[in-house]
Amino acid sequence: MRVLLATRNAGKVDELRQILAEAAPGVELVGLDAVEAYPETPETELTFAGNALLKARDGVAHTGLATIADDSGLAVDALNGMPGVLSARWAGARKDDEANNALLLDQLGDVPDDQRTAQFVCAAAIVWPDGRELVVHGEMPGRVIRGPRGANGFGYDPLFVPDGHDRTSAELSAAEKNAISHRGKAFRELAAKI
Repeated sequence: MRVLLATRNAGKVDELRQILAEAAPGVELVGLDAVEAYPETPETELTFAGNALLKARDGVAHTGLATIADDSGLAVDALNGMPGVLSARWAGARKDDEANNALLLDQLGDVPDDQRTAQFVCAAAIVWPDGRELVVHGEMPGRVIRGPRGANGFGYDPLFVPDGHDRTSAELSAAEKNAISHRGKAFRELAAKI
């Protein structure tokens, strides 16, 4: 069975390939770079699940392949769950990690350390060519620290310390992070249901 993961992020494709190799060894996973390019619908939904379904439905419609897509972000309790679905463009410019992190730190400047709780959230969806759809969720709870640490990862990883750890997500190895991450949890659940 050939399945599309609607992303150009090679790291994300590798992560899901590893998970599928254990849970669904008969599945061949390909990313967007392996299929003919198609116009991608903007992420306009108000939920992670809604955006994941948009991308997965697009993939099926344009390729005929069962398609997996995810949407994820950081939900900060002191900011009423924001940046949430706006995580990648929190500071206005798409995928400007440095600006997003600076804005988040500024917004949390007066928030005491014990109230800087947050969670990375992921919704992963699969849509099959016959119209069936499934969405699963994963979370990684933790807290936002006052300054970046670590060089691994991306996005808010240098500011986020997962519960039970004293290192940021950007200080963990890829294997350590994948074992506890929101995306890893969602992808493992999805793989078990494929």
